[in-house]
Formats: sequence, C-alpha cells, structure tokens
Amino acid sequence: GALVQGLFRNPLADPGLIGVNAGAALGAAGFIVLLPLLGAATVGFQLGLWGVAGAMLSAFALSLLTTALVWRLARQHGQVAVTRLLLVGVAVNALAGSGLGLLSHLATDSQLRALSFWMLGSLAPSHWLAVACVLPAVLLSALLCVTLPASLNTLSLGEAQARLSGVDVLRLQRRCVALAALSVGSVTAVIGMVGFIGLLAPHAVRLLTGPDHRAVLPGSALLGASLVLLADTVARTAFAPVELPLGVLTGLIGAPTFLWLLRQRSHAAT
Repeated sequence: GALVQGLFRNPLADPGLIGVNAGAALGAAGFIVLLPLLGAATVGFQLGLWGVAGAMLSAFALSLLTTALVWRLARQHGQVAVTRLLLVGVAVNALAGSGLGLLSHLATDSQLRALSFWMLGSLAPSHWLAVACVLPAVLLSALLCVTLPASLNTLSLGEAQARLSGVDVLRLQRRCVALAALSVGSVTAVIGMVGFIGLLAPHAVRLLTGPDHRAVLPGSALLGASLVLLADTVARTAFAPVELPLGVLTGLIGAPTFLWLLRQRSHAAT
C-alpha cells in the first residue's frame, strides 16, 4: 500500500487499483476450481507443502500477470501517466471480476464454499506451513524496499523533478509494481481478500511521522500487520462462538474511513 501510494503520490491509492488483489483472487479461485485433484476443502491447506505453495504461486502469478497487463496498457510513448494507469486498472479489475464470476458458476458446491470462504478473508486456515511458504516472498519484498525510500521521496516532488535529480522513474515504477504484486499476491493467497489495510495503514503512519518514506514503509508494514491481528481478534471474540469473516470486518471499518478521507481531501481542495 505504501509503495503504491508513493508511486501515485496519492494517499488514497491502493494495490487493488492496479490489479494486484484481483489477480490474486483469480489465481486462487482457479486453483480451487480448476485443480480439483489437489482438493478443495480450503485453498489447499490440507495438502502439505506443495498444496500451500501451489495456492500461493497461482495467486502471485496471476496478480503479477494482471499487474503487468495493466502496466503494458497504461504505457504511452514510453511514459506511464498515473491517470491512465488507474483507468486501465479499473477495466482489468472488472475483467478479473468476470473471471471470478465464471469460476464461481463452474464450481461444485464444496468448491464454491471454499471459494466464498477464501474471498471473505480469514486467518483461520493459516499455520506454520503457510507462514514458511509466504515468508521468503515477504522477506524478499522487505529487503528490496529498503533501497526505495530516497527515490520515492524525490518522486513525491513530481516526475519531472525526479528525473532532473537522477531518478530512473520508469525503473522505479516497475520495481514498485513488481514488489506490490509479490507481497500482496503472496499474502492474499493465504489469508484471502482483506481490504483497506493497504490503504489505511500508510495514511495513519503519515499522520504520525510525516511523508518521509524511510519511516512510512517500515511503519506501514508494522501497523498493517497489527491492524490485521487486531481485526482478527475482534472477529473471533465479538460474537463468539461465531467468527466474523476478517474481510467483512475490515470492509465495515475501512469503507467509511475511506469515504471520510475522500471528503476531507475534497474540503481541503476547496
């Protein structure tokens, strides 16, 4: 979330806008529906190492493919305009949504339950084997993000100023998109669709520390993880023994907050 917001120079940007979440959802849905020989009770988490890795890799591959498609269509004359990127992202997200609808139509009853459970988001199917599969991707993303704060700080002044300062803007954009696909796609494959965390955590960190990406990137990672754990705790205990889907709870909190932020920015602009 912080990478995408820094890239777009907009605190209301979200990885879902460029197809990362939609691609991950389509990949995991394809794993559930099109590979029934691997099982469909959850997203393959009873299958051992290869089942978890298969779910994660399929979600990551589709998120990366979707993001690459958005990036390819958004480029014009060697440049990537933020407005064009967002518009193409909306169209590709709609296409991925249609794919999810088709897979839901083709799924059996057990597959449809697994798909619905996964899309609502939950930490329930997560265990140490899943953590072992996702951890390399998350660590790799974190290590590569260490090299980006200075360039993102310069980019916040504008693309023209960043180029004058020696920043390879196109390369930076590619790296940000690829890292967003790697981190979000891999994690989404395990816990499902959990919205608004990537939007709210960076915004909250900026309110506390300012816009410096040396603080925003690590702070967003820590705060985002804390928010997910807090939301999961509330989801498990608020109506015990019934457990609320994690994605539903974050949506109930995140959507009104997003609308409030949008209204605040509109008032600030006027």
